[in-house]
Amino acid sequence: MTADHATRETAEQTTEHRQFSAPDEVRTFDHGRVELLNVGGSDIGRLVLSPGWRWSVDVKAIAGTELCEAPHFQYHAAGKLRILMADGTEFDAVAGDVTSLPSGHDAWVVGDEDVVLVDWYGASNYAR
Repeated sequence: MTADHATRETAEQTTEHRQFSAPDEVRTFDHGRVELLNVGGSDIGRLVLSPGWRWSVDVKAIAGTELCEAPHFQYHAAGKLRILMADGTEFDAVAGDVTSLPSGHDAWVVGDEDVVLVDWYGASNYAR
């Protein structure tokens, strides 16, 4: 067992202790990155999005779709992210918010602070 990746198995599941400072994979794109950990058989991603980042500018060409088609379940740790859904719904997510986003959205950083969020659903295919 190491300090940054502790594992202990029990009858029902494996106990794991992971840190985003030692991710399994990092994907970079203009104005941001996603750091992926595989924990409990699931991928969890920390996205760090810099001022100027916009999905339709910085990730659209990678995804090959008009809007982000990855659904997300996210905790917003820092910054302000404006989200525009395909149906026209628009809102800001800020530190402390939890969002559940279906497929079909655009998003961008508002202000001069990095957006940091943890995504439990949708990160495994992000920027791929």
